[in-house]
Amino acid sequence: MNLFGRPAALFLPASRAGAIARARESAADLVILDLEDAVAEDDKERARAAAVAALETPWQCPVAVRINREGTPWHVGDLEALRHARADLVVVPRVERRSHVEEIGAIDHLPVAAMIETAKGVLMAAELAAHCAALIAGTNDLAASLRLPIGAGRAPLQMALQTIVLAARAADKPCFDGVFNKLDDPDGFAAEAADSRTLGFDGKTLIHPSQIAPCKAAFAPSEAERARAERLIAAASGGAQRFEGEMIERMHVEAAERLLAR
Repeated sequence: MNLFGRPAALFLPASRAGAIARARESAADLVILDLEDAVAEDDKERARAAAVAALETPWQCPVAVRINREGTPWHVGDLEALRHARADLVVVPRVERRSHVEEIGAIDHLPVAAMIETAKGVLMAAELAAHCAALIAGTNDLAASLRLPIGAGRAPLQMALQTIVLAARAADKPCFDGVFNKLDDPDGFAAEAADSRTLGFDGKTLIHPSQIAPCKAAFAPSEAERARAERLIAAASGGAQRFEGEMIERMHVEAAERLLAR
């Protein structure tokens, strides 16, 4: 499954039928049925059954399931349920070792998206990216793992986020930035999504359907970018040359082609 060009990845609690129904009608590029953080302990079994049931009927986008992390009472049951479900992807939280990705991926060869949520996970990102389908930055847990003070913002996370992007690029895998928590701050979301794209992420994980449209807008090339890419490709004649006051070569043509493909 190719996740490039799918910037809006919507998390939703699998325990909430209404959220699942809304996600079906949304324009999300990827829906992630969450069995982990968004679900209370008393609802874990019900959420798992609801996720499996939701996967039995067709969706208009790929659907993933985020399982409970290794070591919890629900982890093994989640994996067993996925053996018989029609998920396109399994999202694994707090991944810190390659063997964990390989063990889960062995379940009917289901693709794995590894969530990088700890300091150790960041340091293992390159190895993990080589053995999974995608990387997802879990910024809330990562901030806690790094012991950042509340309200520290994204600046102290920049090195970790760029490390995740570097690992994904080295392995030619897609990577997604973490969620934006403030539902009543659309301007803040737009700014953070723009920052995600600037850092090199392919998309962003979301917690509400209202974030889908601004996410897609943030990651879509602007009209000016598209027009320039078209001009650059048309002008390119091979080798280094001057284009609109700048020197370009083959790498710039390839970047323009990727932009137009996106």
